[in-house]
Amino acid sequence: MKISVMGLGYVGTVSAACLARAGHEVIGVDSERLKVDLINSGRTPVIEQDVGEMIRHEVSAARLSATTDIAAAIRYTDLALVCVGTPSLSNGNIDLTYVRRVCEQIGSVLRDHHGAPVVAIRSTMLPGTMREVVIPTLEAYSGKRAGVEFGVCINPEFLREGTAVNDYFNPPRTVIGEVNPASGDLLANLYARIAAPLVRTDIETAEMVKYADNAWHALKVGFANEIGNICKALEVDAHRVMDIFCQDTKLNLSPVYLKPGFAFGGSCLPKDLRALLYRAKTLDLALPILSAILPSNAQQVERGVRAVIEKGNRKVGILGFSFKAGTDDLRESPVVELAERLIGKGYDLRVFDENVRLASIHGANRDYILHRIPHISRLMVASIDEVLDHAGTIVIGNATPEFCDVPRRLMDGQTIVDFVRVCDSRTVSGVYEGICW
Repeated sequence: MKISVMGLGYVGTVSAACLARAGHEVIGVDSERLKVDLINSGRTPVIEQDVGEMIRHEVSAARLSATTDIAAAIRYTDLALVCVGTPSLSNGNIDLTYVRRVCEQIGSVLRDHHGAPVVAIRSTMLPGTMREVVIPTLEAYSGKRAGVEFGVCINPEFLREGTAVNDYFNPPRTVIGEVNPASGDLLANLYARIAAPLVRTDIETAEMVKYADNAWHALKVGFANEIGNICKALEVDAHRVMDIFCQDTKLNLSPVYLKPGFAFGGSCLPKDLRALLYRAKTLDLALPILSAILPSNAQQVERGVRAVIEKGNRKVGILGFSFKAGTDDLRESPVVELAERLIGKGYDLRVFDENVRLASIHGANRDYILHRIPHISRLMVASIDEVLDHAGTIVIGNATPEFCDVPRRLMDGQTIVDFVRVCDSRTVSGVYEGICW
């Protein structure tokens, strides 16, 4: 394939070298003459393992060259891969100068281009940038329609400095956000020989994935450091603790607990986190990440209360009362807190949970129901039907399988607030609202 790479910074240079090594004809484009001259002389403008040797070899093999002439590069190639500087925060605003400029230049070239090239954005973009900036700019300067007369994709990179070449050829997955299938097809062909899952999705999801990745990586570093700080104060080997922690790939390093939904609860997580924070306080340690977890959890409860109130129905039904499906444990259940808040505001509630029946539970949980929330236990009913017959707004509180059919049983005027995503649906105004989807 003939490919032009716009921007010969770190990502652009690595991408150009790797694409040429994969057998493609690559033209790098940059406004800075020094970068262009370095590549054309077989040298690298960035310091990265293996890239210098790759550039020397691919320039010698005539598969890689560079130019300052963006028009000549695009006219020669089928795919324009944009790797200009990532939008950054400047004076309180997102600076999109480089992105706008390259889109203006590409669009101007496309105006007189008789083929149907694909413009693929490799730069990291905040969600909405493609729809609000990139595509309108390309269309305005080309006079053509994206997805019809030229293709547009976003193809976020996941390259780590120091291991970028290995990351390119051995990625955890390849993500393509596409405006139309034909655009994605061309880009998918680019990665046909790379043994990694290929994910094709809408452009907004592809934009957000990179930010989710980097936020998660930053959180992991901060989390490990805070655990390390408290371990040191307690004279515990932090590396040994985290080595054991990382051996758990069923819960700790896995998709478990990483689906957006309602607040956490139960008898373990809140209690143990409070205990750890208390111990840190006695050691005069500040743990800002760990200290933010419970306030963040409380905000999610508040978000749930607000979602119910905004529906405007005074009669509310709650399906699933325990903090997790398949248990009768109500201790620190965020759904219990939601119910108490709504009762306090004068809402008329009915509650159903097959696992929470006073006659069949015992011990601490029975004591909790009888002495802490007797006003709520009196509102519990024996079936889903009783909840649906009563309520204008139905809250799905946990992922009990029998609740999956509820969205199909709604009557006119009823609406669902879903805390667990019992069905594969996005928010539909007046009918269905996912708490964070």
